[in-house]
Amino acid sequence: MWFLRLLAWSLITAAVLVAGLGGAGYWLYRDATASGPLAESRTLVIPQHSGVTEIGGLLADQGVVRSPLTFEVLAWVTGKSRALKPGEFEFPAATTAFQALEIIAGGRTVKHRLTVPEGLTSAEVVALVRQAPALDGDPGPPPPEGTLFPDTYVYSYGDSREGLLQRMRHAMTHVVSQLWAERRSDLPFTEPQEAVILASIVEKETPREEERPHIAGVYINRLRLGMRLQADPTVLFALGQDGASKIDRPLTHADLSVNSPYNTYINKGLPPGPIANPGRAALRAAMRPERTEDLYFVADGTGGHVFSKNLADQTRNVAQLRHASGGAGEAPALPAAAEPVPDPSPAPEPPPPHAAAAKLPAPASRTRVAQQAVKQRHCQRDATHGCAR
Repeated sequence: MWFLRLLAWSLITAAVLVAGLGGAGYWLYRDATASGPLAESRTLVIPQHSGVTEIGGLLADQGVVRSPLTFEVLAWVTGKSRALKPGEFEFPAATTAFQALEIIAGGRTVKHRLTVPEGLTSAEVVALVRQAPALDGDPGPPPPEGTLFPDTYVYSYGDSREGLLQRMRHAMTHVVSQLWAERRSDLPFTEPQEAVILASIVEKETPREEERPHIAGVYINRLRLGMRLQADPTVLFALGQDGASKIDRPLTHADLSVNSPYNTYINKGLPPGPIANPGRAALRAAMRPERTEDLYFVADGTGGHVFSKNLADQTRNVAQLRHASGGAGEAPALPAAAEPVPDPSPAPEPPPPHAAAAKLPAPASRTRVAQQAVKQRHCQRDATHGCAR
């Protein structure tokens, strides 16, 4: 008799337990899959070394879930309590406790993007990195010019600024190595760094990708002939090396004579290093330049350039473009080809009497067209003026 009573009691107890567990399970399921209190999406940072209890409490405090207990029990029941990861997470509006658990355990952190435009100096790139949100630490001093590859970089909350710059350096090394292996075999370069230097000048000369191989070809020709490159971007870089703010004014005669190894008006050959961080298109142009006989080019006022083989054609192009832009009667802006170069024609063409004077009008008489030319050339590259090419 006592056995039957014990058996009955056991059955009743088991039934109660099953019913209780079933009820608890139903309650947990209903609470875990019910819409959460968030009215709109919210990002939340889960700190390092946070346990399931701390995470549940944080989610509840921030209004992501209704009950921290529901989140904690759900994490233990599903076996994901040890899979929860730190980082920055985005929780959509009405996120359920189950969805919140999946987001954190799955490591679906918020991805930030930083776009580094082509042609920035290393100091400008470091300034972008320093201002980028969610990164950690100090970026340190600017790396050497020409070592940071312009691109869009994806990163997560807590990534180091120094680490992101290192990724840029690795990317530049990879791209330069790849393009160097595909370079033209007749380039006057002995090492990839020389191509990077030329690419940085090409990058600053034109925003048009289709023009860059042609401009690179012009500079290659001048290098082979022993002509000075006479590139305005190198002067601007030289003027800014003293730590002054970015040069954003017309160049003067004195500027073109600045005593710097980067000034290609007074020094032959390439400058000692890059003047900016060139992108892939400029790097490819420097390593696979267009085959051309041109030695000069002048901005055409639309963002492009008009090219010429000799000084006479260049002078005529400058005059025509100035006339078309309404500059008739003003002092002509001629190119600065101040040194005689080998010429296959029977008689060599005479250079203008003074490179600087030929390059720009005197500061006191600089016209609206010339002012706009120099400014836009280094911004939109769409002015009409003479270039030292």
